[in-house]
Amino acid sequence: MVEEVQDDIRFLKAALSEKDFQRLSHFVQTEVGIKMPPAKKTMLEARLQRRLRTLQMRSFTNYLDFVFSPTGFDSELIHLIDAITTNKTDFFREPQHFEYLVNKALPELIRMQRRNFMVWSAGCSTGEEPYTLAMVLNEFSEKNDTDFMIIATDISTKVLDKAKTAIYEEERVIPVPNNMKKKYLLRSKDRSKSLVRIVPELRGLIKFRRLNFMDSDFGFRETMDVIFCRNVVIYFDKKTQEQLLNRFARYLTRGGYLFMGHSETLNGLDVPFVQVAPTIYRLPHGR
Repeated sequence: MVEEVQDDIRFLKAALSEKDFQRLSHFVQTEVGIKMPPAKKTMLEARLQRRLRTLQMRSFTNYLDFVFSPTGFDSELIHLIDAITTNKTDFFREPQHFEYLVNKALPELIRMQRRNFMVWSAGCSTGEEPYTLAMVLNEFSEKNDTDFMIIATDISTKVLDKAKTAIYEEERVIPVPNNMKKKYLLRSKDRSKSLVRIVPELRGLIKFRRLNFMDSDFGFRETMDVIFCRNVVIYFDKKTQEQLLNRFARYLTRGGYLFMGHSETLNGLDVPFVQVAPTIYRLPHGR
């Protein structure tokens, strides 16, 4: 027992040197696209301490040597990404986006003779956004005789596993309108757990998959009518933002819509989108 405590203390004393931070930040930006300025050093050090303990490594230098090795790259990259990515999300976050989707974007797409919608939640985190989209789209489809499919992607396998289970604490679903709670949420039989789960009919309308925005080919065979990529590109530098958004344009149908986060803008970027509302953009019909 004394030896275990001493080991824990030694692991806790591991510090991220400036040299190792530079190695790691360069690697993260190259492989994942996420900026790691000096202000992130303390956060990065704290989040990776658990990985050092799990792997029984006593220094970040040993850890990085392992990550950069062929064996480590294959086995540890996912855990590294899970540790460093930020996954802030809520049901019905930025509700004006869903109002615009239903009242403006979808009717316009119908006028373009599109009744089968492909919607991409890019950076879906633990699933609150795609499940919100599924609720909203299902309500719209029941009234307008349309169909839809949602593709939800994230780079973190940890959050994707959470999203696929579709189980949430009751406090997480407070923003969901009451009529939708009754229709789309199932309460746990064990009321002491205060958990709800998305109904299977809605879960079946979403395809979850892992995707790295740095990949040159996203692997989609279909084009999207709507892309939600909110509060994601803010973590990238301008060059990476521009490259990513131009990639989005290749996967978006002409006249399709791109929804961005409230703190994001396309101003100053060489991209083919036209702003139609605050943080909402459209790909022109002729491009």
